[in-house]
Amino acid sequence: MARYMETLTIERGGFRIKVPESWWEFDVRPESRDDSVRRMVGERIEQHPELAAYRDTYTAFLRKSAADAWKSGALYCGCMAESFGGDTPITASVTVSIVGGRTQSGDPLSTDPATIAGRLAVREAKKEGDAWRKVTTVDIPGVGPAARTYGIEDIPVPDDALNRTVRAVLMQTFIPVPGQEGKVALVTGSSQVLDLADSFFDIFDAITSTFRFAN
Repeated sequence: MARYMETLTIERGGFRIKVPESWWEFDVRPESRDDSVRRMVGERIEQHPELAAYRDTYTAFLRKSAADAWKSGALYCGCMAESFGGDTPITASVTVSIVGGRTQSGDPLSTDPATIAGRLAVREAKKEGDAWRKVTTVDIPGVGPAARTYGIEDIPVPDDALNRTVRAVLMQTFIPVPGQEGKVALVTGSSQVLDLADSFFDIFDAITSTFRFAN
């Protein structure tokens, strides 16, 4: 994974984050995202003709990621789609969303990392190959403590009448937003390449550690 050491700094309203230089950012707005994805995939294949066989795979993955990100209120969405000589391309995504919640009485939920971690459910794998989730707290340099989950999870397919799920490597970090009661910046990293789970946990952790709130 040494090829991902070069980074780009992404700045959006209220925050900035660094991502690997080879990753793509794309427009998640419904009216323009399909054209954006098609253009980016075409440009990538022009640079790397050996990826042409994966055009449909890349396009479908990026469109789905963009649609899911829009629905979740994402402010930033970036993806990687790389071929390392195998039969299956390596894909992953990172999104940043500002989210919040309220209690049944209407009060904002606490954004204290320990309290958030206490609300998040641990899931133990009963046998090899089962989904699992761990809950912890981490310290983001220059930001402070944050709650985190990571594991191999079964993620519901949005708007699917059959209630199907997709199994993925997933890391979510809940970073309290200063001065906004009940709000957290949710940094989510995911990949469907389960065999590289440990490597992706390292990558997602490294990306999340660069998150900063804008002054």
